[in-house]
Amino acid sequence: MLGNSSWWTEAGSFFTRAGSEDDGATTRGGLDALPSFIESAQAKVASTPLSATSISGNGLASISLTDESFQHVLPLLGEAEARLIEIYQHIGQGRHREALRMTEDLVAAHPNFQLAQLVLGDLLTLQSHPVRQLGNVPDTTALAAQAQLTALREESSRRLRALTERPPAGNVPDQILALSPRSRHVIAVDASRSRLYLFENLASSEAATGEPPTPQLRLIGDFYISVGLSGIEKVVEGDQRTPLGVYYITSNLNPANLPDLYGAGALPINYPNALDLRRGKTGHGIWLHGTPRAQFVRAPQASDGCVVLSNPDLKRLLATVAIRSTPVIIAQELQWVKPDALAPDRKAFHATLEAWRNAKSLGMMEGLKPYYSDQFRSAGRRPDQWWARVDSELRNKGDRTVELKDLSVLRWRDSEDTMVVTFGEVVEGQSRGVTKRQYWGLENGQWKIFFEGQV
Repeated sequence: MLGNSSWWTEAGSFFTRAGSEDDGATTRGGLDALPSFIESAQAKVASTPLSATSISGNGLASISLTDESFQHVLPLLGEAEARLIEIYQHIGQGRHREALRMTEDLVAAHPNFQLAQLVLGDLLTLQSHPVRQLGNVPDTTALAAQAQLTALREESSRRLRALTERPPAGNVPDQILALSPRSRHVIAVDASRSRLYLFENLASSEAATGEPPTPQLRLIGDFYISVGLSGIEKVVEGDQRTPLGVYYITSNLNPANLPDLYGAGALPINYPNALDLRRGKTGHGIWLHGTPRAQFVRAPQASDGCVVLSNPDLKRLLATVAIRSTPVIIAQELQWVKPDALAPDRKAFHATLEAWRNAKSLGMMEGLKPYYSDQFRSAGRRPDQWWARVDSELRNKGDRTVELKDLSVLRWRDSEDTMVVTFGEVVEGQSRGVTKRQYWGLENGQWKIFFEGQV
């Protein structure tokens, strides 16, 4: 045990004790013998009481897992994780007999869920003597399995943190300046928390003003994920890192054609994107995918660079998101803001985009070229070939205006400031156009296009 520190002191920040049972464990060991394994699982989570109104620097709200808040979060989680967290809640309330029964049921339903197996072992051990930490195994066993135990404890800690530090309702990641109604969903990954957030886009039509609408998103899924064995910020092929940036799902791979490693299927993303290529990054085959049959989930850092979910959670994604129109934001740490807070940046950039559209509508090459970077490139074409094609488009268009439909604007900020802009370009009098994607970089205070191509 950890000195005289009671389990309740640590657990009180997360769970409400709603009356404890005299289930034998308390009688045998007293309060100081109550399980401290969640204490170890919470080792990297603040132990001071969390207020439902406090907001962290990244925009997350700290909450306590009262019954009311837990019921609000529960529908967002995968079925197995929801059951695991409910087990933790029962332990925090001193309801150890119920927790043991629930854990046995969870392990029976998901025998490959290693963290649940570990909790079950601790609850069984608790019946005869105190449990010191998550994975309370003999020292010789712990030494032999140290890496696996450490990974499972970190997994448990991150799951708990995800439930006690929540994005406030209605807030969005600050990368999402505008989202077309055609993008029915958007995915945001927070690598520091091992979480994938799935949003539904509630916008039903574009703003009547012609300006991009304020994002209207509803969080509908919140899942544990694993990233690269070597962490994040992929640079080169084979570095076992997960890339950071704004991407789109490009396809949906049939699991029947994949090795067991990928589980229930895979959703590839467009890494390397235009910004990655501009920076000389290499590699390919970055997917959102499932797990092999022997594992329910993987350790927080375990993949070759992909984002890995449990198979049930991946199936939920597969049944929900569309290819080509679903953005995937992968960040080291997401920053959450109220959608209205993005309005100044959204309006300022839209003014630049409108100026580019007007220049193209006028059909004058001299007016259009200043919006393009000196480092501009287009997939498969040299700059001279690109401009020859643009000149041909302008001649064919004549004096008809160009309209931008289904506009999405996603921002990526690191050492540089980049806008990823997707829209349908429609010439006046035509019912359909082409879908294009532009990458704009901020150069000496001016937005310039460094890539443009069809989607």
